[in-house]
Amino acid sequence: MTEIQYHYRACNLCEAICGLEIKTEGKKILSIKGDKKDPLSRGFICPKGTALQDIQEDPNRLHGPMKRIGDRWESIDWEEAFEWVATKIVETQNKYSNDAVGIYLGNPNVHNYGSLTHGAPFSRILRTKNQFSATSLDQLPLQMACYFMYGHQFLIPIPDIDNCDYFLMIGANPMASNGSLWTVPDFPARVKALQKRGGELVVIDPRHTETAAIANAHHFVRPGSDALLLFAIINTLFEEDLLVTTHLSPYLADVDTVKDVAKAFSPEKVSDITGIAVEDIQQMARKLASTERAICYGRTGISIQKYGGLCNWAIQVINVLCGNLDVVGGTLVTHPAVGYVKPGESGKGNFARKHSRVSGLPSFSGELPATVMAEEMLTPGDGQIKGFITMAGNPVLSAPNGVKLDAALESLDFMVAIDFYINETTRHADIILPPTAPLEHDHFDLAFFRFATRNTVRFNEVVIAADKGSKHDWEILNELTVRIAEKKNKKVQPLPEPAMLMDCNYSAKKRLTCFFGKFPGGACYVYPYQLLA
Repeated sequence: MTEIQYHYRACNLCEAICGLEIKTEGKKILSIKGDKKDPLSRGFICPKGTALQDIQEDPNRLHGPMKRIGDRWESIDWEEAFEWVATKIVETQNKYSNDAVGIYLGNPNVHNYGSLTHGAPFSRILRTKNQFSATSLDQLPLQMACYFMYGHQFLIPIPDIDNCDYFLMIGANPMASNGSLWTVPDFPARVKALQKRGGELVVIDPRHTETAAIANAHHFVRPGSDALLLFAIINTLFEEDLLVTTHLSPYLADVDTVKDVAKAFSPEKVSDITGIAVEDIQQMARKLASTERAICYGRTGISIQKYGGLCNWAIQVINVLCGNLDVVGGTLVTHPAVGYVKPGESGKGNFARKHSRVSGLPSFSGELPATVMAEEMLTPGDGQIKGFITMAGNPVLSAPNGVKLDAALESLDFMVAIDFYINETTRHADIILPPTAPLEHDHFDLAFFRFATRNTVRFNEVVIAADKGSKHDWEILNELTVRIAEKKNKKVQPLPEPAMLMDCNYSAKKRLTCFFGKFPGGACYVYPYQLLA
């Protein structure tokens, strides 16, 4: 009889990274529940957590390479698949240019540390400027604001909801989605605790969302006018002399310039445009400045609009002017075990080093906006995308103007997908290379511990052994990188497995063993915040 086992790990399907208790018998999943002993999520679980079983057992999930022959799919072996893909990429780039091959990375890549550790060498060996990801469809305005304001795209202050007393939330709905660029599992209980101690949650949103429904106050804003509202709050802070920047003063510059710009946006001037009363705008500014522990936070709603970058910058400015940056109960920077953003940290970002061929749109951190993919495929000329690679993404469904992109993908000379599903996008691929499912490989949250509402660390061990002959995403990327390099007469060394690549910034020792040599695998630990100043 097969032994029943209990596994403790995180759900890596969204940013909340909630702790799970998974009960198995052999390869069969008996149950998935929230781990009540997890100090970060405290037993909370949303439908995504239980969906891990659906993915694991889905009969439609691909388990080996598939090649499209006309309208049907045939199984092929890994050797044939790797050789076909590497040959096609190099032949296309030799015939046209490196830019003739484009690549798109979907959100799940950030939720999978094998993709993060081994994806960069693969992208580098392609040497194409046509690199795209879901980042430009969602969070890029915040990363760009932090790049210009704090010097690094991932130096992103997150709300200390557990200690704040006034929370102004603009264009976010964490009751439905959990946090975004804010790892905050069990948001419902955390906001209830805020209100129980006498605090307020005020929501600004054109919709009566799930979060607005539980807020102390909800103000409907006219879509696209958020920047005016934010500048009216800044205007009020200056006009009523509400600034509280004592501990931040040595680090500030150009405050008078901000004051001069904000003069044109008084509450009286923007009230009719935004749909929010003058008194309400003024009250928001006063509460943010006078409440000892207060936060202004905004996410997707303020990002995917014409003035997304400006809105995200203005929110950071408000938190600075009210003295709510780098204080308990305000906005803080997490100190993760791996990936802590310190002076000189790599990956800080860059702006406009290259531009898209057709529309001339600027890049950010090496990526062009995903909205130009279709025109780069359909417009003839030097640099036209002829071949395309997608990894864990479905932009035909998730990106703007999917109909045009659908037609553009059909026009390509070839397409490759690293994915374990045939979907609206991957159906255009000539070959699909499926990696293992989330529960079939170990995992460490390289990205989201940077944005956790508490300093926390956890290593996630394998729950279910992968089928013989299957490959992890990092193994697929390794093999393709080496083969493409060989065909380009370049030498590259295959990288070791992901866990061997990470340095720990929280200890003098190297590697994750500095944590997990003394902590049992799968456990989650919380350690204290440290302030920047």
